[in-house]
Amino acid sequence: MDPRRAEKRYNRQMIGAFLRGSRLLFLLSMLASALAALADMIAPQIVRAAVDNVLGSQPLDTMPGYIRELIQGLGGTAYLAAHIGLLALALVAVAVVKALAQYGYEVWKTKAAETLVKTMRDGLFSHIERLPYAWHMQNRTGDIIQRCTSDIDTLKNFLAEQMTNIIRIVILLGLSLAFMLDMDRKLTLIAMLPVPVIILYSFFFHRQIGEAFLACDENEGVLSTIAQENLTGVRVVRAFGRERGERDRFEQQNEYYTSLWMKLARPLATFWSVGDVLSGTQILLTVVFGAAACIRGEMRAGAYIAFLSYCAMMTWPVRMLGRMISEMSKAGVSLDRIRYIMQSPEEQETGKGLTPDMNGDIAFSHVSFAYEGGTEVLHDLSFTVPAGTTLGILGGTGSGKSTLMLLLDKLYELPEGQGSISISGVDIRDIRTDHLRGNIGMVLQEPFLFSRTIAENIGIYSDAIDMDTIRQAAKDACLDDTIQGFARGYDTSVGERGLTLSGGQKQRAAIARTLSQNTPILIFDDSLSAVDTETDAKIRASLESRFGSATIILISHRITTLSKADKILVLDRGRIVEQGSHEQLKNAGGLYGQICAIQSGSGEVAI
Repeated sequence: MDPRRAEKRYNRQMIGAFLRGSRLLFLLSMLASALAALADMIAPQIVRAAVDNVLGSQPLDTMPGYIRELIQGLGGTAYLAAHIGLLALALVAVAVVKALAQYGYEVWKTKAAETLVKTMRDGLFSHIERLPYAWHMQNRTGDIIQRCTSDIDTLKNFLAEQMTNIIRIVILLGLSLAFMLDMDRKLTLIAMLPVPVIILYSFFFHRQIGEAFLACDENEGVLSTIAQENLTGVRVVRAFGRERGERDRFEQQNEYYTSLWMKLARPLATFWSVGDVLSGTQILLTVVFGAAACIRGEMRAGAYIAFLSYCAMMTWPVRMLGRMISEMSKAGVSLDRIRYIMQSPEEQETGKGLTPDMNGDIAFSHVSFAYEGGTEVLHDLSFTVPAGTTLGILGGTGSGKSTLMLLLDKLYELPEGQGSISISGVDIRDIRTDHLRGNIGMVLQEPFLFSRTIAENIGIYSDAIDMDTIRQAAKDACLDDTIQGFARGYDTSVGERGLTLSGGQKQRAAIARTLSQNTPILIFDDSLSAVDTETDAKIRASLESRFGSATIILISHRITTLSKADKILVLDRGRIVEQGSHEQLKNAGGLYGQICAIQSGSGEVAI
């Protein structure tokens, strides 16, 4: 299938899925809009009949058959002339019906639009949550937020404002044209002369506006990213005195973004200006030629008034068709950007979905790995971590330490033919992902805390966790005394990204969060670097006493953190260059011994 056709088909399916829950509301709003349009059509006919037939005593032969029958059923023109108030009441009744229909349209349209937005945001957020870790690393947060906010609003506005008026536009165009043709075909053709031009020039601007809007939308995402990064990294900006530099960077992007909108404003201004001129020309032609027809006696006054009303009514739907084409360009861009997210493949279960006992040995066998588009980070690594032991990993920046743990937790998939990783003798490819991650507690290099209380951050993995478990985890992480010193204790809000806590406190909170899970496998990815040596020793002692049966992997640059490990691996450029206990490696004369000497103050060498 042609890729473009496949995209359009997916877009239709995606919109169909998003419309679940709001279809009926949209349908009701469209029906109400149609009723309002019908009311608009009736009023000029009442005025026409009143001027030409009731007050003007003209015969009914020029009126449509159904109107003649209605007037005769009411007693004829003589009766209506004697009771002219009935026509006034009819106009009031039509106005009331239109007002009620318009009210229903606005209410149902708004409910439908907001229901649609909720469904779209829920669907997008749910899908994003299930996307692979690698996808999040490849896409900017600000751009994702842009797609989930502005692009959704653009699509909502198109569906709510333009698409709900489709029936009304069709009715107004169709019936206006029918009534106008019935009253005067020649004048109708004159009035319709600008319409093809309006439609053609709308299509002409469609592509130009779409391309310009795409550039605006993408650069708004860049601007959002800069703002988001600066707001979350405000302490770094202040610490390095980068306020002026970051402000200049933001203003430069903002100026470029504004220039794109100014560039888009030119074709839009031309689009609407030309539309106004053509619409005005349409009314002008109708007034001039219609007045001439009345003077020559070819058209009655009431018919002329009704004709002008229908011509004015037709101007709005014709302009709306042009606007719809313009807005369709923007909506199409936003739909494509939303589709990019929804079409991104979710994390899939590729193996057998097994749920083995996770208390066994962890084995890496001939593991090699490279990130997409990059060189190999790990080269033919093989080692085993016996169950219940502690493995220490030491290595310089870029040696592949963190990559090992990301692979173990299946945050990155280990490709076929690049070795294997097993737990309790089962290849992790065959272990169900939620079972694997539910049994591995990981403290990452950069601790992330949510804008919630300390208790909520520590117990985030389960809604059913009790306060005793949270406090015990905090004690094991040497954080309980610190928390008790806060005015609100465990109910203290940590602020966005934990900005109200120090680096060490954030790391200990992240450690407590992992310890509260009580998993058989614990991974600490350089997560003790921000705590002092004494606290480091207390945390390790706590781990030994409470999690003696757990398999622990410690990644660190600090020798004292690794010294009590049962086995230590030393990595260099993705390869194991040394392995053994602290005592074995300390005096082996290798990289570990050199680092040990540096940190003990008895030597000097750089990694």
